[in-house]
Amino acid sequence: MPATIVFDTNILFSAAGWRGNPYRCVDLARTRQVQAVTCDAIIDELAEKLALKLRMMPDHVNEVLADYLSFHQVVEIPGVLAAVPRDPDDNAVLECAQVGSAQSVVSGDRDLLSIGNFQGIDIVTASEFLHRWEAGQIPK
Repeated sequence: MPATIVFDTNILFSAAGWRGNPYRCVDLARTRQVQAVTCDAIIDELAEKLALKLRMMPDHVNEVLADYLSFHQVVEIPGVLAAVPRDPDDNAVLECAQVGSAQSVVSGDRDLLSIGNFQGIDIVTASEFLHRWEAGQIPK
């Protein structure tokens, strides 16, 4: 059974605009080599960032979201976790990983990466995730 992964907003954002490691990670989910899990909080933050930072028009934002939602399982989170006091958005990512039974969170966020592992869930960069994938350390 393939690994279940949560992609932080910054990974999804980068994958929407560039073809680097975040794109390669997300493409593993798009091609069903891993199972991606997300939640409304991540999707809402992504929509906001695409519009503000990349200045995408609403139709284009909706296309990106529709693409992502076509291969992500959406879980509901209660919104009660307070593991990262500095950034409530990070709590949503961890809570999504908990509820979705993810093995890994792929992120570029320093606060999340500094945790390293949260209740058995690895928190890694896109580069580290790809390295582990290629080394056969991620279930396929």
